[in-house]
Amino acid sequence: MSTPEIIESLEPGQVFVFGSNAQGLHAGGAARVAHEKFGAIWGEGEGLHGDSYALPTMEGPDAFRRAVARFLRYAATRPDLTFLVTPVGCGIAGYSPNHVAPWFRGAPSNVTLPAVFETALKEGAHE
Repeated sequence: MSTPEIIESLEPGQVFVFGSNAQGLHAGGAARVAHEKFGAIWGEGEGLHGDSYALPTMEGPDAFRRAVARFLRYAATRPDLTFLVTPVGCGIAGYSPNHVAPWFRGAPSNVTLPAVFETALKEGAHE
């Protein structure tokens, strides 16, 4: 199952995973949606807040990759939740799905990926 392209509401136990900046300034894109609809907290750039999980994507690829690893470890500890990953990093941050998708390889079963990440992985995208 892929993450829906447009998420307007969540079922109980679902979490909206979005790209943020480390400062948690959720002014645009999916970050704004997370702040307005799903409980993202202004000033919090990483982690679970409300029904959203912020992944900092703007601090360079190494920091972004480490944040994804932290997220996947966290998701593995929360089998009671389903994490709907948006195309994090592929908007304002400027990464391509082929660059980001490999960082999610081996994600726990409670993590859904956007179709563009699934396609990149099927086509053999790697770091």
